[in-house]
Order: sequence, then C-alpha cells, then structure tokens
Amino acid sequence: MTELSEHPLATSATELVARARTIGSTIASQCAGDVDRAGRFPVETVAAMRDAGLLSALVPVEHGGSGANMRELVAMCSAIAQGCASSAMILAMHHIQVACLVRHARHEANFASYLDEIAERQLLLASITSEVGTNGDTRSSVCAVERSDSRYALSKQATTVSYGEHADDLLVTCRRDSDAPASDQVLVLCRGRDTKLERTGDWNTLGMRGTCSPPFRMTSRGPAWAIVPGSFADASAQSMVPYSHILWSAVWLGIATDAAARASAYVRAEARRKPGTVPPMATRLAELSVELQTFRQNVSSIAADFDALGGEREALNGMSWALRLNNLKIASSTAVTDIVHRALQIIGINGYRNDTAYSVGRQYRDALSASLMVSNDRILARGASLLLVLKDD
Repeated sequence: MTELSEHPLATSATELVARARTIGSTIASQCAGDVDRAGRFPVETVAAMRDAGLLSALVPVEHGGSGANMRELVAMCSAIAQGCASSAMILAMHHIQVACLVRHARHEANFASYLDEIAERQLLLASITSEVGTNGDTRSSVCAVERSDSRYALSKQATTVSYGEHADDLLVTCRRDSDAPASDQVLVLCRGRDTKLERTGDWNTLGMRGTCSPPFRMTSRGPAWAIVPGSFADASAQSMVPYSHILWSAVWLGIATDAAARASAYVRAEARRKPGTVPPMATRLAELSVELQTFRQNVSSIAADFDALGGEREALNGMSWALRLNNLKIASSTAVTDIVHRALQIIGINGYRNDTAYSVGRQYRDALSASLMVSNDRILARGASLLLVLKDD
C-alpha cells in the first residue's frame, strides 16, 4: 500500500474500519428504527460516515483516500449493517461506483481530479443502472448518450435510483451512442449540478426502506470527458459485479450477525434466569453459530482471493470468477434470511414483537430484499448456462 504520508488527508483503512464499528454500534443502531418506520434517508449515519472519511475509503492514497482493499471494505460495510442495513447498503453502493472510477478512469486527468474531490468533500455517489424497458437486465440499455461540441446529453427513465435525491453525483449506464446496440454500453459521471431528477413513483417497501429508491426520470448535460473511457462490459465484469456481490454480501452478513447476537443475548438472559441449567434453545443457537461462521468464511475467502488478484483483472472476465461471484450472491442472500429466521425461532415472541430489545423484525424484512437485488432466478439461469460449458478445475 502507498505510504499515507503522500497525502495529508489520507487516513489508514485500519482506522476507518474501527470508525465504522463505532458508527455502527452507536449512531446507526440508534437511528435505524426511526429510519425504518419513516422510510427516510439515514442522514445522521451518512453524516457520521462523511465525518469519519468512510466515503473515500476506496480512493487511492495519493488522491487523499485510504486505498482500502476488499477485505477492509467488507469489514466496514458489515459493521455499519449491524446497526442499520440501509445505511450499510448506501455505503456499499457508493463504494461500487467509486471502484468503477478508480479502476477504469483514474488514468484520465479529469477523473483523477474528481477522485481528489471525493476525498476532500466526501462526495456521495449513486448509480442509475436500472431502466424502463430492460426487464431488470443491467447489461442492456435503451437510452443513449449524445455527444456534441465537447458536451454530452443524456436522458434516462429509471425504475429505481437508490438514494438518488441525496447523492452528490450519479454514475449512469447507457448506450455508447444512438446507433449502438443495447449491449454496447458506457458509464457517464453525471454531476449533480448538471443533472435533473424527476420522481415518477414512491418507495414504500417491506425492508431496506432507508435506501430511498423510487423511480426517476433523469436528464443531464455536461462535459464529454465525464463519459468513462472504455466499455461498461469491462467495468461490469471487472469491477461492478465483484464489488456488488462481495459488498452486498458483507451487508447481509452484518444483518445476520446482528440477528445472531440478539439470539445469543436472549439465550444468555434465559440462562441467568435459571442458573445451573442449559436453556432449551442453546442447541439451536449452536447450530446458528455454525451457519454464521460458514457465511462469514465464504465472504472473507472470496474477498481475500479478490485482493490477491491485485491489478490482474483479466481473470475476472472468465467464467470461473463469474460463477464464483454469482454463487456467492446466491449463497449469501439465502444464508441471511435463514439465519435471521433461525434467530427468530430461538427468541420466539420477543423476537417477533417490535418493542423488545430482542426484536428481529427489521432485520428480517431487510434480509428479504437480498434475493431480489438482481433476481436470484436470473443469476441461477446464468449459472446454469456457465456450468454447461465450464470445465472442472
């Protein structure tokens, strides 16, 4: 890692992990209930993450960030999720956008300056990858960017834009030009000052309510340098997909960890009530611990292997990594709901009620979103196709 002394604003990633744990256990956990009930943006937690420098965790040290690796980002997102899953998902989605810029546009002077700005101002980035008419396929676009006199123009009708109204800037997928096929896509950095969002619906959901992700019609005009060099196909395979599946899994791991901790606290309280006896639910708690450890190891292993790749991105274009990342997403989104359900069974009515210290209602509802964030059915269908041609290692 580059020496931190190269930039006065840089904070070590290790320190950011510690700060994330503090924010998760204090501000995020204290505000999560109201964020969920009101379906509001978690302003307090995001402000704390900004103040702590978490929004530039992935920005290289020479640009004022912390140059965090995947394992460190996983630790941050998981820690915040133990307090508030919506806040953690916002942080994860932000990191995904920053990763695309760091890994695919940093060599361009304007984007390098923009990374400096992220670190200095702690800018929050959101994305628009969904679109009316694509049936949820992020690797297909209807809209196209238009170039004229060193300027771009772009209009997109999105089905969801997570925290779009609260983000500073947006990273948007679109066709390379009006003649390009749906799959020939690029990313465009749409600055807030150059962009207009018109809300076209509401966000009244079962869980993840604080992500505030209603549909919008977006229009933007800005400098042509804001079109990210290269293709979105490469950015997707080499950055967006791995960072999405690993960091989303980290968020779901945080939800599962919180639910397991509540179940553990409940069993310990029962044990104190009857000294010298083992509560009947202790065995189920032991089973839950096994599943949680497996979940944690799965995420940790893939994050470590991703870090081990270093600058070698070509492997991420291959079928082996595609299948592994897809399997992680399926396994993690399944594990989180199973673990929260097991925790509920251990705690019983006190976990079912919303007014006890052991309640896991919010965690349960948030966990149910996991299988829908890029539908598991779509991913399994893709996995089935890969397995037909992928040879065993």
